[in-house]
Amino acid sequence: MERYQEIERSIIKKYRKDIWSPFVKAVMDYHLIEENDKIMVCISGGKDSFLLAKCMEEIQKHGKFPFEIFYVCMNPGYNEANKNLILENARTMNIPLEMFESDIFDVVSHVDRSPCYLCARMRRGCLYKKAQELGCNKIALGHHFNDVIETTLLSMFYGAEIKTMMPKLHSENFPGLELIRPLYLVKQEAIKAWVKSNELTFLNCACRFTEAVANHDELSRRVEVRHLIEEMKKTNPNVDYNIYKALDNINLNCVLGVKREGEYESFLEHYENKIDK
Repeated sequence: MERYQEIERSIIKKYRKDIWSPFVKAVMDYHLIEENDKIMVCISGGKDSFLLAKCMEEIQKHGKFPFEIFYVCMNPGYNEANKNLILENARTMNIPLEMFESDIFDVVSHVDRSPCYLCARMRRGCLYKKAQELGCNKIALGHHFNDVIETTLLSMFYGAEIKTMMPKLHSENFPGLELIRPLYLVKQEAIKAWVKSNELTFLNCACRFTEAVANHDELSRRVEVRHLIEEMKKTNPNVDYNIYKALDNINLNCVLGVKREGEYESFLEHYENKIDK
């Protein structure tokens, strides 16, 4: 058996419960893949996006209807070592990867304020344009369950609102394109275990502006929230799932206000009407 076949088999067999089943559940529950879709799978070089690529490949092989997949990596200006690692992993995992170049790192290097925000927007724009060139109607990203929970708490703690990372959403600036997150229910610990079991090595952070900063993680709000969740799980092992489930179980009778399509509505607007009923 070739190594890439062993990697594929581990997803279906050894990690069926922790990776394959939640992956399929997210695809089915949130209707992420439909017949005749053309999906561009975005590979950043990290473990999450490479796992996503293999899961998408497997569901295409064994699924009930046909759809197309394009495996794409945008090179925003990685150094040669990082670029070569991505290409080598693609070969090892038998992924027909297309890498295209951009100058995002060079552009962002001249920005003093919010370079990470600008970089993220530019990367997303480049990927959407590439998807259009390929004739795709969907873009698949490798965000997982932990990303969803962390984003929820970050929005509450630092954004003063309750919102989360959605399993899919329509692009506002690129009509006809939809973003999907098939690893939505897969936990990070399962991904790490899969990587270790298969003795794989992926990029961690290839950002030109943070790779030389030793304590970058300690300065990250996301890591701060991650550590908080880990501490809470010591006394409540289901706290992460409860946060996720709470977003699917909001009691609108017990919130001060809601916002839809940018319009705010206070509970006071319906408060007096309840007396008459």
